[in-house]
Amino acid sequence: MRIGIVVDSACDLPMNYLHQNNIVLLPIAVRIGQTVLPDQRDEAATLAFLQGPLSDQGAEAETIPYTAEQIRDLFLKQLVTDFDQVFCLTITRTRSPLYDNAVQAGYSILNEYKPIRQAAGFNSPFSLRVIDTQNLFAAQAVSAVEAVRMRDSGATVQQMRERLEQVAGNVHGYMVTRDLYYMRARARHKGDRSVGLFSAALGSALDIKPVLHGYRGETAPVAKIKGFDNAVQTLFDFVGKRVSHGLMTPVVCVSYGGPLDELRALPGYAQLRTTCDAHGVALMEAVMSLTGMVNVGKGAVTIGFADELHTFG
Repeated sequence: MRIGIVVDSACDLPMNYLHQNNIVLLPIAVRIGQTVLPDQRDEAATLAFLQGPLSDQGAEAETIPYTAEQIRDLFLKQLVTDFDQVFCLTITRTRSPLYDNAVQAGYSILNEYKPIRQAAGFNSPFSLRVIDTQNLFAAQAVSAVEAVRMRDSGATVQQMRERLEQVAGNVHGYMVTRDLYYMRARARHKGDRSVGLFSAALGSALDIKPVLHGYRGETAPVAKIKGFDNAVQTLFDFVGKRVSHGLMTPVVCVSYGGPLDELRALPGYAQLRTTCDAHGVALMEAVMSLTGMVNVGKGAVTIGFADELHTFG
């Protein structure tokens, strides 16, 4: 059986990994003023954006995910003949309409695919499963990597479905951002009051950086640490402890809102890589998507892994 895997632009995996593993991308467009930039997970284009004049207007950007009609068209024109079963892994539905759009598109796809497949010489049924990864950015990528691992190991569709839903409910995402004022401006533009003016001002004045935790569709601060370097080192040290304890899947995904050389130079990162290597855990790094960067700002770090329920610290 030909099993396809579909993710959206916010899923922080390198483009070469997507290509090597035949993962299909649902692009998210980013509109800044009158300019619309398609987020195709092109790292060079994303880094060029950081150096350009539009990056200063990122807090006012509008992200535009594929509509139900666009998803339907992609499947009927290509995917229902390329694959027999597709797993569509979306950014958490609490932060984007993409999951609901994909579910809505699924009804049309499953009602309309038969004559298209028959014309292409396929008489077997086509199946689609939409899974809410319940997380964002690097944490969203954990489910996609597990889907690839299971597909390559010869798992059945039922085994993959059950496992991917289990993993999605146990992925922990963490983020440290450099600029709370940017986060506040972005939140206000989107009508989200979760980062108040006083908190942003206080955090910047004292150089306090919150560590945010994403889990099962919810995001909340779990620590406040003085200094960005101290915050990321504390985060990397904590992730290393969880790796040593034993993860649910053998991967840690990390993304950075800038060149990866800057990520690799951050305090604690080299030790995290050493710990992952020692425990047979892949440390997969990617430039953060354009979609992610306009939401959380330049220089932010996100990291994700599948693990039992735990307390940060």
